Amino acid sequence: MAGVPYGAAGESAAVEAVADEAPGYAIEDFNYPQAHRILAEQGIILKRGDGRIVLAECGSETGLLQVLARSQGKPICFRFTGNSGWLTMEIPSVHGIRGNDYTTEVSMTVEGEERSFDVNKNAWTQVGEAADPEGREHMLVEIRSSK
Repeated sequence: MAGVPYGAAGESAAVEAVADEAPGYAIEDFNYPQAHRILAEQGIILKRGDGRIVLAECGSETGLLQVLARSQGKPICFRFTGNSGWLTMEIPSVHGIRGNDYTTEVSMTVEGEERSFDVNKNAWTQVGEAADPEGREHMLVEIRSSK
């Protein structure tokens, strides 16, 4: 019978969209998970990264990168996984970083200018205001690492 799809006369055809049954696609936006909670609890802004540099509790394990900032009462630590990684953030008043086994470079801003520092492996490196002849306050904005 013309005009009646897929069934006998008088039957209605049930049409279902395949897209409604299939799961959606996951799209990675690289935003740091639970960044709002971390800001509220620790006062630091973690923005985006590839998931291979993550915030960690200092002293919880060996091999953590440690960041010293006048704006914090204690070090801020990061765990590195994989062969390379990156993380963007905003941590004000950073003046020292203790490296780990990775080759690490940090980017900082001061008065609209961006500066980069190479972090010594497994040793403290003076960065930001500690390395600035004028002692200006620097904001840590990115960590990049590789093995």
